[in-house]
Amino acid sequence: MATQTLSHVNADLELAKALSDYYADPLGFVLFAFPWGKGSLDGHEGPDTWQAEFLDQVGQEVRKRGFDGQTPVMPIRISTASGHGIGKSTIVAWLFWWILATRPHSQVTVTANTFTQLQSKTWASIQRWGALSIASHWFQIGSQRAYHKDHQASWFGSAQTCREENSEAFAGQHAANSTSAYLFDEASAVPDRIFEVAEGGLTDGEPMEFLFGNPTRSSGKFYRATFGSERERWITRSIDSRSCKFTNKVQIQEWIDDYGEDSDFVRVRVLGLPPRASELQFIDNDRIRGAMQRQIGTLPDEPLVAGFDVSGGGAAWNVIRFRRGLDGRPKPPIRVSGEKGRDRSVLIALCAEILRDPRPEHKVTAMFVDSAFGAPIVERLHTLGFRNVHEVNFGGESPDSHQANMRAYMWAKCKDWLVHGSLPHDDDNLALQLAVPGYHINKSNKLVIESKENIQKRGEASPDDADALALTFARSVAPIARAVTSFRSYQPRPWA
Repeated sequence: MATQTLSHVNADLELAKALSDYYADPLGFVLFAFPWGKGSLDGHEGPDTWQAEFLDQVGQEVRKRGFDGQTPVMPIRISTASGHGIGKSTIVAWLFWWILATRPHSQVTVTANTFTQLQSKTWASIQRWGALSIASHWFQIGSQRAYHKDHQASWFGSAQTCREENSEAFAGQHAANSTSAYLFDEASAVPDRIFEVAEGGLTDGEPMEFLFGNPTRSSGKFYRATFGSERERWITRSIDSRSCKFTNKVQIQEWIDDYGEDSDFVRVRVLGLPPRASELQFIDNDRIRGAMQRQIGTLPDEPLVAGFDVSGGGAAWNVIRFRRGLDGRPKPPIRVSGEKGRDRSVLIALCAEILRDPRPEHKVTAMFVDSAFGAPIVERLHTLGFRNVHEVNFGGESPDSHQANMRAYMWAKCKDWLVHGSLPHDDDNLALQLAVPGYHINKSNKLVIESKENIQKRGEASPDDADALALTFARSVAPIARAVTSFRSYQPRPWA
């Protein structure tokens, strides 16, 4: 038994010595540490060309600084703007494990534009590559933190959300005798406050800061670092999706055909260049965050309006959201899985229950239902006597000549409303979805909002909650005749 333990110790010492050879060679580390050509990496020989060039450049910067383990050096700052699907989350994972595996007592913080992106893509990639690493047995890898088993408090990496109220989580990270690093995925939508606080962790040791993202904004820290006033302090690059090995070339060509090679959509999603307009995303994050922090009172005659986005099944959800004037949280949303909603009788019964509720504070004045999959539901509700249910065709004609269709009309109304309206403060799912769709102005000078189909093609979830909220703006609804005198908490039945 003792011989076996000694053998393990000697093996780890040999491994530590081997990994130390890659201290200034992240490309070599990636090629050495992962089982290329085997198991889940069968058919893969190593990094894509741009990834190899990036890692080689990082190594050059490490060698240039020559950190001696005590004297602080200038931070390595690299900002990479790119089109869609080039493998940003993968290279974040490689950097994460290269730093932890080659630098005892290093500390790394990872964040992304949304909690969903952070957990389902960025951290998921870190977990996957960590399990594949030759040094995986050194580390405990959890759902939000990875740490060396013998040095849990001083040798670790963690995932942190980038909400401004969480900014202090980026403070106090110091590794005076090692590396303190920050990795930002989809950095274009990370608030400036997060970057400001993170600066405090770049003052000693061998600090590093890496930014990656689609440049959806012509403002903010990511833009300034990559294209603007702070560019001279950073090593910058723009990666064209068409030049990458693993991107979907057919999809990219569809985008070019649909939007034009010189469009903002193609500039951001393909070329890795910022939009000429201030934003590519139709609804900006500041507007969404403001609505989530705002407290709103409502007048007693303001009608309660419901929007019902009906799923066609599968991964998409059936979502009903409620709005009363400027209040976007008068009742919790109701969500029914796509699979359960295949039985339309379930959805019809749910709507009927909501519409029959006699309590003044819960009485729905109007319900607007997406006609794509909801037309039979509307028809059945009409036969049951509910005349306040209205079918809405997202592709139908807009009441306003400035929008190309009803989808653009409702989203434009929703965007204007967010300036003064309120959203649930803890509904990150809705916040994410509101920020997802891009937009462009067509040849007729009309607003077009990116379709659900395009959103899903580029790897985002279907914006069912956001579309349900947008549906509440389909028509103006007159004030109710009788004032609401009391409000009570609403507890929806567990349909999902």
